[in-house]
Amino acid sequence: MRNAAGSLFGLAYGDALGKPTEFQDYPTIIAAYGVSGPRELTGNPALVTDDTQMALAVGEAILAAPAFTARALEPELRRAFLAWAVSPDNNRAPGMTCLRACAALEAGGPWQQATQTGSKGCGANMRVTPVGLVPGLTDDQRAGAAQLQAGLTHGHPTGLTSSELTAYGVRWLADGMAPGDLLGALRERCDSQRKVYHEEWLGDLWQQPGVGSPEEFIARGWDETAAALDRVGAALAAGNFSGDPCLATGEGWIAEEALATALYCYLISPEEPLAVLGRGAASSGDSDSIACLAGAFAGAALGMAAWPSGWETRIEYADRLNRLAGGWD
Repeated sequence: MRNAAGSLFGLAYGDALGKPTEFQDYPTIIAAYGVSGPRELTGNPALVTDDTQMALAVGEAILAAPAFTARALEPELRRAFLAWAVSPDNNRAPGMTCLRACAALEAGGPWQQATQTGSKGCGANMRVTPVGLVPGLTDDQRAGAAQLQAGLTHGHPTGLTSSELTAYGVRWLADGMAPGDLLGALRERCDSQRKVYHEEWLGDLWQQPGVGSPEEFIARGWDETAAALDRVGAALAAGNFSGDPCLATGEGWIAEEALATALYCYLISPEEPLAVLGRGAASSGDSDSIACLAGAFAGAALGMAAWPSGWETRIEYADRLNRLAGGWD
């Protein structure tokens, strides 16, 4: 089924469809594309944003690391993020948190001192999909790496926990979990991990003003992420799926809302991948991030066959996406 390819390309397709709608309000989007949202790639290649660029950075750092440990992976993530920061292609409205953190990482020193501890922006989890696609990891490795890649730039605990759940959602769907079981499984992980701090991967990140213990630090993230998932459940149960999805689960500019609204867009019609992309892109918030995560979920579940065959050669960075997918499928 090529689940890794399906997920990575789904991420890029959603990113490309959401790129022109990101800073538009819902009525403007619908006037241009109809209630189904954008469904066709434009341009050759169809351009993506920093969401795909940074997902590639994470994936390529994983491939370059000599081992899947915090000690081996952190320097590769740092190197990849800094290369992205100075790339001439980094002209797609990159997030200020990522840029500030990269400037601090450039100076050297522990990443815990460079990260933006007050930020839980969606940049923490828009790029984590590759961590979910690496086969054969232990739970500690997957959770730790998901949180580490987030923490290098976004030091807020909710950025860490939302990134972990995004990675697990991709992994579970690629492994065959029924979409109807996904939300419950993610919610259960919030409860089971609430006091679990991955010190081997995060070091002393928890030592922030007003925080008494690592357990207290990470619990805040899990509680906020759980609340966002509960809003997804309520919105799905209400069954009113027309209109702007951001009104139901949030605009997606912050990590837990990006996860929640992407899940909502996906779980409304998980067997209709193009509808998932269109719904995510036709949103008043961070449309490219919402659509890219929704596409990553849909592609992980359905594989590369989910997407129109002609799109694979038309998306920007197709060669790099295929290289990652080839190592993990």
